[in-house]
Amino acid sequence: MSDLNFSIEQSIIWGDMDAFNHINNTIYFRYFENVRIAYFEETGVNQMMARTKVGPILGETSCRYLKPLTYPDTIKVSTYTSVLRPKRFTMKYSIESNRLSSVVAEGSGEIVFLDYNTGKTTLIPESIRESIIALDQHSLVIIN
Repeated sequence: MSDLNFSIEQSIIWGDMDAFNHINNTIYFRYFENVRIAYFEETGVNQMMARTKVGPILGETSCRYLKPLTYPDTIKVSTYTSVLRPKRFTMKYSIESNRLSSVVAEGSGEIVFLDYNTGKTTLIPESIRESIIALDQHSLVIIN
């Protein structure tokens, strides 16, 4: 991932380690969620959801584990939208360990836009599309 990606930094929490003395595999999805929610703040998704009850729902997610994380460490979690469609978009994620100086996991998520009032999928509002395009134009494929 390039420096143009949206990123957050966070500390590893000792309590997220499991019996095998590394961060439990399920926690990586929480790291992806943390950067996804920060990205939604940046692009206006959360604000629109609060006003209109139209917003994202996670349709699919995956993680490829490259190296185990352990406490203590600080990680950089990055994301970008790789594909933008009328009702959904694909986000790519990476987690980089400060201690290991390398990427330790990569993942993706399929984000579907839902009208929570009706329970049906809906078009991504134009203002959100514009925010995503502005933020990720360097890596974005737009499918209409």
